[in-house]
This record gives sequence, C-alpha cells and structure tokens, in this order.
Amino acid sequence: MEKNNYNNKLNLVDSFTNNNHALPHDNEAEEILLGALISDNNSIEYIENGLSDFHFYVPMLGRIFKAVLELTNKDQIANPLTLDHYFADDNSFKEIGGKNYLHSLCEGNLGSGIVKDYAELILELFNKRELIRIAQSIFLNSKKLDYEKSSSELIEETEAQLFALTENKKFESNKLMAFSESIKLAMTTANLAHKNKGKLSGISSGFSALDDLLGGLHKSDLVILAGRPSMGKTALATNIAYNAASNKNEGKSVAFFSLEMSAEQLANRILAEQASISSDQIRRGKLNKEDFSKLSQVSKEISNNKLFIDDTPAINVSTLRTRARRLKRKLDTELGLIVVDYLQLMRGSKKYENRVQEISEITQGLKSVAKELEVPILALSQLSRAVEQREDKRPHLADLRESGTIEQDADVVMFIYRQEYYEERSEPKSSGTESSVSFHERYIKWQENLKNCKNIADVIVAKQRHGPIGSLQLHFNAKFTKFSNLTDEKYQPKNTS
Repeated sequence: MEKNNYNNKLNLVDSFTNNNHALPHDNEAEEILLGALISDNNSIEYIENGLSDFHFYVPMLGRIFKAVLELTNKDQIANPLTLDHYFADDNSFKEIGGKNYLHSLCEGNLGSGIVKDYAELILELFNKRELIRIAQSIFLNSKKLDYEKSSSELIEETEAQLFALTENKKFESNKLMAFSESIKLAMTTANLAHKNKGKLSGISSGFSALDDLLGGLHKSDLVILAGRPSMGKTALATNIAYNAASNKNEGKSVAFFSLEMSAEQLANRILAEQASISSDQIRRGKLNKEDFSKLSQVSKEISNNKLFIDDTPAINVSTLRTRARRLKRKLDTELGLIVVDYLQLMRGSKKYENRVQEISEITQGLKSVAKELEVPILALSQLSRAVEQREDKRPHLADLRESGTIEQDADVVMFIYRQEYYEERSEPKSSGTESSVSFHERYIKWQENLKNCKNIADVIVAKQRHGPIGSLQLHFNAKFTKFSNLTDEKYQPKNTS
C-alpha cells in the first residue's frame, strides 16, 4: 500500500512536469550503501544526516535499510542470513532475489569509506523529489477555486512542508507512531535525564527556585505566565528570556514576540536590568557621566546575546509560526525558547462569534507550534478583574481571562503576585471616629505587613502537567524591573502536590 501511494505521487508529478523522465534517484547508490552496511554493521555510525527508510527511491531497499538499523540497535548482526530470516514471510524480498541478492550486494562492497557520501547523495535526491512533489501540489491546489482554503493557508501549508524538509523529517499530515517507537523516545529522554544526574532537563529560567519546581522549561510545552497589571509579568518574562539566551544555556537562541512594547523599549528595559540603572532615567536622559559609561559598557557586553525580538502588533499564530520557522532555519544555534507578550493581544485567523473561541484557536495554535518546533513557548496572559473584587487577591486558575481553553491547552500555568503592590495602596487613613491609639496600632501593623512583603514576588505554579504544583518567591526590584533569586530557605519552593 505504501509503495502504491508513493508511486501514485510520482505519476502525478510526472504529469505536472509534462515529460516521462524519471524523478531524481540512483538505485545503484542505494544498493552500494546497503552492501557496505551489511558487510560492516559498524559503518552505520558514519551516517550523520538522519537517513531513514523513506528516503530511498526503491521501497524494498528502504525496508532492508530499516531492518539493518533495527537489528544493529538490538546488538544483533545484520547479514544476508539474519536478514533472510527477518524477511522470511515477505514476498517482495523474495521477488528481488532474497538472500542471494544480499550476497551480491556484499560482493560489490566498496568499504565503509563511502557510507557518509552515499548517505548524503540518497538524502539529496529524496529532497529534490520532495521539492518536485511540493511544487506539483502548489500548482494543482492553486488552480482550484477553493472557498474553504485561502491562498494564505496554502502558503502556510507549503511553508510547513518546506520546513519539514529542511528539518529532515517526512512531512505527514496524519502520522501514527507505533507504541514501540514512542517507548524508544521515552527511554531516550529517561536515559538523558539519568545521565544528567539531577541536572535540568529543560531550559534554565535563570531562577533556581523556579527551575527546582519545573525542572526547567521543557521542549514542546506551552507555559502560561499570568497576572494582573503591574505585577511584573513582562519583567519576569524578559528576565527569563535574557537568561535563556545567555551563555549559561549553552548558546540557545530565544525569539521574543512583543505585542505590547516596541523592540527599542524592550531593549531599554533589559539594559536597565543589567546595568542596574532606572529605565526611566535612561529614557529621560537623566544620567551622569559614570552611569552613561556603565550603560555603554553593559550594552557592549550583552549585545551578542542570542535574543531576537519581533514587535509586530496583533500578530496571529500563523505569522508567528512562519517567522519562528524561518528563524530556526537560519540560526547557527538551537532555538531554545519562544516568548509571547501577551496572549490577549494576539488575533485569530478569522472573525469569531466571541472572544473565547478566538483565544481557543490562539492557545491551540501556540501549543501546536511548540510541538512542531520542539521548543517551549512562554506566553503571558491577563487575569480577569474578579481578582480585585476579592479580599484575598492571590490568583487562581478561574481568574484567567477566557480561562477554560488556556488552562486546558497549557502544560504549565503559573501566576505572578506581589502583595507589596496592594499593601502600598492600602495605607491606613484615620476614620475620624477612632482614637489616635487605635489608628496608630493599625498603621504600625500595616507598616509591618509592608516590610514583610517588600521586594518580594510570589510565583504560584497552579498547574503542571508533568510535575508538582506549588509556590516560590523571588526578589523584585521595581526600580530596575529586575527579578533575582532569594537564598533564604523560607522563600524556596513549597510543593502542594
């Protein structure tokens, strides 16, 4: 069935190109590669380009290649005899000559030195066949007047296929993975974690308490950071993005989609954080000679940070996906994190009856991007005003604006909360009827409460799909909009599950 489907694709492409010339392929190269691998199983280690069975033009040769990989991965020998047993009930294998055919491949063995080059040739020819197929698909779909699919959607699909090709993955809209393959992936992840001996398995946020609770920011996860205005959402996200793009994270790159602030404003904020100079002073030009000298020095030190900022307002998921793909393709380092500031400023691909449906499309889209690019996405979100109407203003999951779909699609939901913000705005006023002693007592108590929460920010992890929930505290310097670690034990993570 697989062979027939692929041949049908090739026939369509031939009709598109208006000639009967064969698509780019080299059967002999495929046979020579197999002969080298079967003759010396250790030569498989020279294949560094991710070559797989579907890259072969002749399906049966691809299946033999896959069998060689499976046997060697199990520490078994892959030779004409073992492969003959492997394909004992396979008529296609018998039709090409079975064991005798494999012996003939080994007789023409050119040695392990050709393996890398021939693997590159086979992949190159596959890529060219796929490019022809994609071009044919564009041609046929563009000719149709399809009211269900716009030209922008066709462009998006094409970009996805090209991205998959550059990532050396077979593009499949409906991919069913065997459980055995899923188990292999899970064991690979477990093995890496075991080798790390307790080290972070995800990208470090730069905050030890947060990393302890989350284990870092993990690939394919959608992480929601929510809070009311003035709680420090953007500041914390900016700090995390800067930390993730620093050399501490082995040179990972970070894409920051800032829908609210311009790239210049965001850069100004980061400069202020790193130089410990008020961003307001920088903006107003109220810097003395020493401060400006310090600012210049810091700007040189951090300018090579691998942080990329896109300040397009009201961006949609489709555009975000396309730009993130392009960035990942052109980077010389791994794309380690995507930050979106913030969710409610994004727009959907079409008009919806209500905002909840639009937010649903956005969160599902962001989760899809995280999975496709295998990168964590940190998306900021607003909280509803219901928080302000309660005496206890610590946020809950139900406080998320358009909360249902955000909570459902997110792998992690965390809130930022600063009691200091509310305490500063609740300074006691004399009622005029109480005694001075009573008012003084209330004022002293308020001062104590303010002192206890001064420069303290609570981060509440209310949902974590793959780990515990809990809370932790960070130091927050409002003047420099900078978060930092607190070393006192009382501020360390408190797990609640």
